[in-house]
Amino acid sequence: MSAENPFPFPELKTGQDGVAGAAKRVCDFLFAAGALVLLSPLLLIVMIAIRFSMGSPVIFRQLRPGWREKIFTLYKFRTMSESRGQDGKPLPDEQRLTRLGRFNRGLSLDELPQLWNVLKGDLSLVGPRPLLIEYLARYEPWQRKRHLVRPGITGWAQVNGRNELSWEGKFRHDVFYAENWSLGLDFKILFHTIWIVMKREGISQPGEATMEEFMGAADRSLEK
Repeated sequence: MSAENPFPFPELKTGQDGVAGAAKRVCDFLFAAGALVLLSPLLLIVMIAIRFSMGSPVIFRQLRPGWREKIFTLYKFRTMSESRGQDGKPLPDEQRLTRLGRFNRGLSLDELPQLWNVLKGDLSLVGPRPLLIEYLARYEPWQRKRHLVRPGITGWAQVNGRNELSWEGKFRHDVFYAENWSLGLDFKILFHTIWIVMKREGISQPGEATMEEFMGAADRSLEK
């Protein structure tokens, strides 16, 4: 958030502030570095496929809030076209999602560039998924506790319903993780993530590229 609306929990600490957090960071760095090397042929293939099917850019970049709401640039493989309607505005995400993009999302290949974010320290392998900046102003105070920990490529919400969850459900899972983080919980989430990706569950809500926009406390979707 801005200096006028700082992160409201500066005094709260989590295990990620201590020795266990340092161990988590070392594991993240080593895994990301190794994965980027081992997966480099796959990364190249995906980049070439996107370049020939959708053109440039191949990498999608977007600012997201991270640990204690510090802003960083998130990297993903591009999955949507730049198609626009007659009014000149971009078409809905579901209509712009390409066939290749849907395939890459189904196997979570679009997330692979985020290994670079992990290497840099913007992300962890496990943590709440980083949401859009504009959502910050719509949070209730308790929902902002999700930023007590570094965001991740996968998280507790992702192995408990993913995008089939309501926004209320996602936030409650994220806050639970932030308040109960441990290395053991991380390993449990990573194990279940492999299974979820293989089954291709919870990729999107019906009629959405991922899920509907978060509108805050007034969003009736929270009552689902």
